[in-house]
Parts: sequence; structure tokens; C-alpha cells
Amino acid sequence: KMAEKQEEPSNTQNGEPDNAEEGEEKKKKKLKREDLPPFEIVTGERLPAIFFKFQFRNVEYSSGRNKTFLCYVLETQGKEAVTSRGYLEDEHAAAHAEMAFFNTILPKCESSLRYNVTWYVSSSPCVTCADRITETLKKNKNLRLTIMVGRLFMWEEPEMQAALKNMKSAGCKLRIMKPQDFEYVWQNFVEQEEGEEAKAFVPWEDIQENFQYYEEKLAEIL
Repeated sequence: KMAEKQEEPSNTQNGEPDNAEEGEEKKKKKLKREDLPPFEIVTGERLPAIFFKFQFRNVEYSSGRNKTFLCYVLETQGKEAVTSRGYLEDEHAAAHAEMAFFNTILPKCESSLRYNVTWYVSSSPCVTCADRITETLKKNKNLRLTIMVGRLFMWEEPEMQAALKNMKSAGCKLRIMKPQDFEYVWQNFVEQEEGEEAKAFVPWEDIQENFQYYEEKLAEIL
């Protein structure tokens, strides 16, 4: 009997008996869920492989790819160096993943610490997010930001080009993801099937050409 009891995940919280006021709890949960912002912050978990393969693909025309996935590595250098990683995704409905990072993961940079942040993002930021990145870097001299992007977003637009240039002059390193970078994300941020050997990253057909295509475009802009 005891063994059985342990296997069942207990709902007991704060010592309340199971299923007491379950209806109430459900109501609360429902409410909470609706208050949540339209992006999801997922730390310590990995993103599903199917999302990675679709969203990160460095295609030239990114139709249907209207989410941003942002995988981050945050190194905090103080008395003790701490590294954390996770990913954010958004639905482009309201707050974008880039904003979510500054609002939630790194709400305030303590001036006594230095932060090295690397983002691996499915596409480069929109104008609003690019401006926010520029402002944040100007305000926080102790923040170093490198953004590795799979694709360039609306790079033909003059205001987008200007926004990317401003990011660069504020000290942001903007890079196009090489095949090795996609592989790094695959190994570090993508769910592997449980109990299986980690599957090797399989580059898609045009990964290298697309990387070169975007790298040339970015060089022209910057």
C-alpha cells in the first residue's frame, strides 16, 4: 500500500488534503492562465525538435514563421560566475521574446556585475525590439550582448537597416548563425527523445548557402 501511495503524484500542497476544494483550485488555475502574457518563458526546459526544425530554418522567405524563439545563455560575472540558459517563445501578439528577456530574465543589471549574454534567435529583431536593445545597451555599460540569428527580418526596409546599425553602434554583436551554431542550439536547447541516444543534428539541404546569403546581406547593411 505504501509503495502504491508514493507512486501516485500527490496533489497535497501546504498540507491540505487531496481534492479538497478541487473545484476552487480549478477556477483559480483557469483565471491565472488567462492573465498570463502571450509569451512563454521556459527555463531549464528544451524546445520541441519540430519547432526548432521549422522556426530556426534559415530560409529566404519565412512564410508562416510568425513566432520568435529566443534561446539564451546568460553569464553573470561577479564574485562567482553563474551561467544560466533557457528559451523564450512568443506569439507575436504582444510582447516579443526580445522584450520578454529584458523584462523578466534580466529586469535590472546590477552595476557591480558584468553580464555576457548570447542569444540564438530564429530571426533578427523587429524595429521596436531593435530600438529597445539599443537603449538597453546604452543604459547598461556592463551588459555585453551577442545575437546569433537564423534569418534577417525585413532587412530590405530602410528603417530596419537603420535600427540594426544603431544596435551595432550601441555595442551589440549581430551574427548570422552558421551550421555549427544551429548544431549548438540543437545539442543544448532542443528536446532529445527520452531514452534514446541524442540524435545528431542533421543540417538541411541549403543551410550553408542560406547562411552565406544572409551573411552577405548583413555585411552590406552594417
